[in-house]
Amino acid sequence: MKKLIILDRDGVINYESTEYIKTPAEWQAIPGSLQAITRLNQSGYQVVIVTNQSGVGRGYYDLDTLSRIHKKLKNALAEVGGHVDDIFFCPHRPDENCICRKPKPYFFYEIKKKYQVNLADIFFIGDSLTDVEVARLVGCQPILVLTGKGQKTLNDNPQLKEIVIFPDLSQAVDHILRST
Repeated sequence: MKKLIILDRDGVINYESTEYIKTPAEWQAIPGSLQAITRLNQSGYQVVIVTNQSGVGRGYYDLDTLSRIHKKLKNALAEVGGHVDDIFFCPHRPDENCICRKPKPYFFYEIKKKYQVNLADIFFIGDSLTDVEVARLVGCQPILVLTGKGQKTLNDNPQLKEIVIFPDLSQAVDHILRST
């Protein structure tokens, strides 16, 4: 069985910003997150990111800038011996009603097809209600981290206490690696 894990980006791997991450300089890793991805890689996991990036559709940054932000992420990961296998991103604004914006399942079905995995075997780690919703919709195992929007998500949605919750990506990864 292939081992794959799906991560949200903003608020999980890097600090969230209500002003959007608009430049590579604004992208800053949450302490321990890059090392957590490296531990997943070393344990045989493929790591895929699925992220809503409506800042593109809103005109705050363009696709070239988003590419440079992702290059910074990949370079920072490489410095600690890690990598991501893929980054799927939705550039659309919420009001565009596209097929790819979480909590719509489009990218998850693309991942299922591309990587030949059973989504029921996959963890999806995120910090928002839409992350939990899409994980449930496609049958992934949702994990909520309290970084980024996670604590507010939990405060606003107390029913989420029933899912697996960790303070950050590093502790979520520790749990996954202990339990698999």
